[in-house]
Amino acid sequence: MVVAALVAGIAGLGISLVGIGTQLLPRQFTTLQQRQITDWEAGARWRVLPTGTIFPATVRYSPPVALDDDAGLTLTATRIGIARQASCRAAAADSVTAAVLARHGCEAVLRASYVDGTGSYVVTVGVAALPGTAQAKAANRELAGAAGGAGAGVRTAQFAGTPAAGFAKKQRQISARATAGSYLIFYTIGYADGRPKVPVTEDRYADAEMTGVGAGVARAVGSVLGAPVPQPRCPGTPGC
Repeated sequence: MVVAALVAGIAGLGISLVGIGTQLLPRQFTTLQQRQITDWEAGARWRVLPTGTIFPATVRYSPPVALDDDAGLTLTATRIGIARQASCRAAAADSVTAAVLARHGCEAVLRASYVDGTGSYVVTVGVAALPGTAQAKAANRELAGAAGGAGAGVRTAQFAGTPAAGFAKKQRQISARATAGSYLIFYTIGYADGRPKVPVTEDRYADAEMTGVGAGVARAVGSVLGAPVPQPRCPGTPGC
């Protein structure tokens, strides 16, 4: 009986030590909790980062592959101006886009305009801040399937006395978007001389150049806001 009691006591002590050890180990976040934390951290960037960081003064990008230009050539787009923060309603986005963004909890839209190095093209890039990655992807999918969604997107941001002064809705030639974490990054581009919309897709050179400029600026902005967030780790105390 004494031996049995001793064995039982040792076993109980072992179980107790395992329980204590488990409590002292760093808390482990679930996959859902990790996603919520990273979404929150990335989603706060549009509020805490200076607008000059979100929209760099200059953006370097490579020429379109379709043009067979020098692969080592680097082009530069220069920021013209940064617009005031806008709501996700139609003030900063086309009506189709605004409705979709609102349904998915969009918090704000930021915009800035750039001109390419030759002074030929003007592009407005827009950032729609969504509550999380899932909402951004869902909004992007809905826009892809929405009637009129293919060519819809951000409205132009005009600045007096600059190449973007006459860049209005009728001057938009190409519009596109992409996701970057919990953000939708839009761009719309046109000619700096103010000419109205033309079938630019029929001009291989102009289409490739415009897409290169717009996508290059959008990628630069998206790389700042959509940069990976380090995996969240608990400090190591119970209930942290």
